Order: sequence, then C-alpha cells, then structure tokens
Amino acid sequence: MRIKIFAPSYKRSEKSITQITYPFVKLVVRESEADEYIKNGNDIIVCPDSAQGNISRVRNWILDNLFDDETDCIIIVDDDCKAISRWQDQENTKFSENELIDFCEKTSVVCDELGFKLWGLNTVTDKGAYREYTPFSFIQFIGCPFHAHIKGTELRYDEDLPLKEDYDFTLQNIKKFGGCLRVNFANYDVKQSEQEGGCANMRSLKKEKQQFYALQKKWGKDIIKRDKGSKRSFDFNPIMKVPIKGV
Repeated sequence: MRIKIFAPSYKRSEKSITQITYPFVKLVVRESEADEYIKNGNDIIVCPDSAQGNISRVRNWILDNLFDDETDCIIIVDDDCKAISRWQDQENTKFSENELIDFCEKTSVVCDELGFKLWGLNTVTDKGAYREYTPFSFIQFIGCPFHAHIKGTELRYDEDLPLKEDYDFTLQNIKKFGGCLRVNFANYDVKQSEQEGGCANMRSLKKEKQQFYALQKKWGKDIIKRDKGSKRSFDFNPIMKVPIKGV
C-alpha cells in the first residue's frame, strides 16, 4: 500500500513540529505564506488561498488534488505532532521514520481489507487508556491529528464544522462503510492549542459551543452528547454514541 503524508500548516513557518519530527511529511500551506515557509527550509505543497478559510476546506483540497496513480492512501496529520508512538513491552515507544512508514503501509492494507476507508490512532498517550485485549476498535472516534484515507473514498469533511470535523467525519464513515479502523496500541502526541497559528487562532469557548450544537443538530442528541469530563476550559467536546440507525 503506497502512502503519502501531508500536514496542513498555517502561520507556523518556523514552528512546524511535525516536519522536525518526521521530515518526510510535506506541509500544505497557503499560497500567500509559501515564500516564508520555503525561506525557513520547509518542504511544502502550495494550496491556493481560494481553498483556504477553514481546516475542513484544506483537508478536502488535499483529498481532491493530491491522490495520484502512485498513491493508495493519503494520511493527513497535524503540523504540531511531537511524536507518533506505540505501546510495546509496557513502554510507549516513538516510531522511527522507517518504522512509521512500514506501520502505515501495513495498517492501510488491513483497513482496506476490512472494507473501511478511514483509519487512525488512539487519541491519548496514557497507558491507563490502553487495553491490551482491545488493540483495535471499529466504531470509535478517530481524531483529526491523524486521519488515514484509503483511495476511493467519496466522503469529504463538513466545511461548516471546522472545529468538530473529525467527529463528523468518523460518523460519516461509520454510517457509509459500517465502521473505521482505530489502532488503539498506537497514539499521537500533539500540542493542540498550546501554540499560535493553526486552529488555535479560531478556537474559543464560544466557537466550541456553537460547533458542538451544530454537530448535535446534524446527528441528533442520541448520538452526540457533551463530554462533561474535559478539563480544558476551551473544550466543548462531544461523546459519540453508536451504532447509528441502519448500521
């Protein structure tokens, strides 16, 4: 399974942690910022400013334009990823570059053979959140810091939900394909909302609440519920309850 990995980046020409961590990842940047990124030695793909506006629109541009005859899977990651790791021998061990590529290629094959078009990783690095007897899940939330798309998917991110697009996209995949593959023994470590640029520029409690209720209106109160256990003041995170009717 041939893969390519891209990271949308905005106003982080000197701070793109993902490309420092994994140099083979190409940054997708807006045309008006391209020179600044190039000047700082970044490996970039230029996305027209007309395709910008919110992260969902950029992700859709990647899916619409960067699949080619030599690509079977496109992985979209955040530009502030400090590490992608796996639980092995009771240790959370960071993937090397070669290990990550091999892992992504093999997992993409498994996802495709299951009949799914989306796979991703665990959202937390805490050992307490990992259960060795459930290394995989099929109807669980897959966070946008790491979304792997198998070629042939017709689904796209909802551009009206730029702060909750990963919840919506997970549900779209569960509804259409009966599930998606989450690898629970692997995880990502990102600096979400800890630095300037990216989605941090538009994230606020008011916008989080608006996006939560828009997501809940789309999928219904039985499927989208409020996560009242979040400790971050700016979060208004949903909890997904599946199965969806008809799945």
